[in-house]
Amino acid sequence: MARPGEPASYSCVCNLDVPGSSYPKEHPLTDGGQKSGGEHQTGAMAGPGTWSLPVATVIILLLPRSLEECGRISLPTPTVHLGDPITASCIISPNCSHLDPESQILWKLGTELQPGKRQRRLADGRQESTITLPRLDSPWVLLSCCLRWGNSLQILDQAEVQAGYPPAAPHNLSCLMNLTTNSLICQWEPGPNNHLPTNFTLKSFKSRGYCQTQEDTVPDCVPNDGQNHCSIPRRHLQLYQNMGIWVQAENALGTSKSPQLCLVPMDVVKLEPPTLWALAPSPEVAAPQPGCLLLHWEPWKPSLYIEQKCELRHQPQLAEASWALVGPLLSQTLRYELCGLLPSTAYALQMRCTRWPLPGQWSDWSPSLTLTTTQQAPIVTLDTWWRQRQLDPRMADVQLFWKPMPLDKYSGQIQGYLVRAPDQAEADPPLCNTTELSCTFHLPSETQEVVLMAYNTAGTSHPTPVVFLESRGPPLARLHTVARDPHSLWVGWEPPSPRPRGYVIEWGLGPPSPSGSNKSWKMEHNGSISGTLLQENIRPFQLYEITVTPLYQDTMGPSQHIYAYSQEMAPSHAPELHLKHIGKTWAQLEWVPQAPELGKSPLTHYTIFWTNAQDRSFSTVLNASSHGLVLHGLEPASLYHVHLMATSKAGAANSTSLTLMTLALEESELHVLLGLFGFLLLFTCLCGAARFCCRPSRKNPLWPSVPDPAHSSLGSWVPTIMVEPRPSQCEMGRISHRIAGDIHQAKSEAHSTCQESIRHFTSVILWVPAESRRNSPTTAPTQEGAVVGMNI
Repeated sequence: MARPGEPASYSCVCNLDVPGSSYPKEHPLTDGGQKSGGEHQTGAMAGPGTWSLPVATVIILLLPRSLEECGRISLPTPTVHLGDPITASCIISPNCSHLDPESQILWKLGTELQPGKRQRRLADGRQESTITLPRLDSPWVLLSCCLRWGNSLQILDQAEVQAGYPPAAPHNLSCLMNLTTNSLICQWEPGPNNHLPTNFTLKSFKSRGYCQTQEDTVPDCVPNDGQNHCSIPRRHLQLYQNMGIWVQAENALGTSKSPQLCLVPMDVVKLEPPTLWALAPSPEVAAPQPGCLLLHWEPWKPSLYIEQKCELRHQPQLAEASWALVGPLLSQTLRYELCGLLPSTAYALQMRCTRWPLPGQWSDWSPSLTLTTTQQAPIVTLDTWWRQRQLDPRMADVQLFWKPMPLDKYSGQIQGYLVRAPDQAEADPPLCNTTELSCTFHLPSETQEVVLMAYNTAGTSHPTPVVFLESRGPPLARLHTVARDPHSLWVGWEPPSPRPRGYVIEWGLGPPSPSGSNKSWKMEHNGSISGTLLQENIRPFQLYEITVTPLYQDTMGPSQHIYAYSQEMAPSHAPELHLKHIGKTWAQLEWVPQAPELGKSPLTHYTIFWTNAQDRSFSTVLNASSHGLVLHGLEPASLYHVHLMATSKAGAANSTSLTLMTLALEESELHVLLGLFGFLLLFTCLCGAARFCCRPSRKNPLWPSVPDPAHSSLGSWVPTIMVEPRPSQCEMGRISHRIAGDIHQAKSEAHSTCQESIRHFTSVILWVPAESRRNSPTTAPTQEGAVVGMNI
């Protein structure tokens, strides 16, 4: 293996292809015949156990100096600029060339054969092959010189070629004096990758001027591989003397150095951050005001005798809050009262320090300290409402309700409420001291006002007077509700005149719930509105009682009530149908209306459906107050299926089906009906016959019309039977009845037929083929056939 900076050269003995031997076609070092770990064999062969003795003898005789080199690669330099050309030569020793004077030398770059080689024989008998690679684009390649021997390719030598760039000058050199390790730590940025092994060295010297002259040399500081920082120990430093410091980078293609840094080690000293904590109140230290924090810190012990200044930053633990900086804070005090903060808010605090007034570096920020500011008295306004009940002429029972409305989002947290009489002393117990939003107390009838306050540890809010007004104002008009969704109700009204200053809206479960139990309420301060949306404590399928009271300047109006559902259920089932009476063509039905159910929408109407045996359906709609119906137009002795559907605004429900059969007709009624039907049928037939027979202009009404042969398209046919003279109708009648065998009866019927002007028409149609027609000299050839008609 080549030393650093020299070409790595690998050689091997050329192998012969001996006929009849078991020696392989290619040497173990051909085309990747390297050992694991990157080492290469030189003149290696297979062990004696793999070859026979005659083969080994022949190889030794043919290669008496097999352990010597056959060839070597020569490079002008093992490292070149990336992208530059490189020329290499391979010389084969005469010790190997006598094996084959015409041996061909080949080059491989990596695993690819390279064209463009030149080969010649030198005067001393050696063979030389030269190759020029026009451009080297890879940072590292392996160049191989090979010899073709028969069908095998033998590697004679290999060389590594590296390509890259000269090192860039390191930049951003900075140094800090660390008092913990008592050393000067410098760090830098090495610059872009140059693809070559690069050594960095931190160089420095001592100087009494501005680093223009060098007095004492400081030993070089060499960082570990891959590191961009290095430490100069205290023994090589003069803490208050200038030092020149720079970084030198070096690789096979050149050397560079960073700009020189001139500094005094103590001017770049970096202190450790101080320790920060809260200052507890004591007899010497007063408690902090609302929105303030008392802080205390202790400097880092090695820097106790160094003059310092510090900075404090704080951040409220709220969403998207940023840091705020406070300073400088001098180290002589070591305490600070931070004010202007939000009350009842947690803050994260950090501190850092630096050497001052002399130059120095800021320390890192100290670990965060979390403190919460003290709260302030509640800043709220209280909406109030009451219910008053007279117990006796001298005492009233008052139920007072209130809702806090913060005036400031950072108002102090409320811990409780006080209710006092206006003239009550502070030492006297209050009427109420509670954490709830309501209170019940007894009050003399002549007292018409109390005072309500919210309090916490910081104090009480401004008193809110509560005046019990009398109802003397005008009422509201047209109170109505609309369900927006299952969990809200819109309550609307028509504002009275004069306009109120506000409204109080109460709502709670309606009957059968107890009156006044668990009622919610809200106050609207805008007297010009005409409605409000109730969204608190609204559930579907519940009946709510809603009360609206107008508030005037010195009085209030009477309360108006309304009942409403936010969502109603459909009826669970419909009333059962019962058959009360039934006839042949009618049926009387009845049902018992159901009592109203809580949470169920009232019925709007009923629908009766009935179906006959032929699956024909009928229906009728009745109002919700109906409880019976008579079905008319039914068929006697017929089966019907009937059911009732009860409908409300929320849906509908069906009753069970009722099956009924109408009564059948009696026998006498059937005879009467059949007689009437027969009479009507007979009368209809007689009228039709009279109309049909008494029309003198109609000929042969009982026989169909026969076409006139003279105008027929079959007139071209030749009749085979000539038309005989037409007999009279009376003679025709006698002939036909004489054939029947009763001459006397035939005469009588023929005479009767003549009297009734009834004609009998007989047509005899004879077809004569065209061939017969052509044999007849009297027939005109106009059609394929002729029709001959005979009236009898």
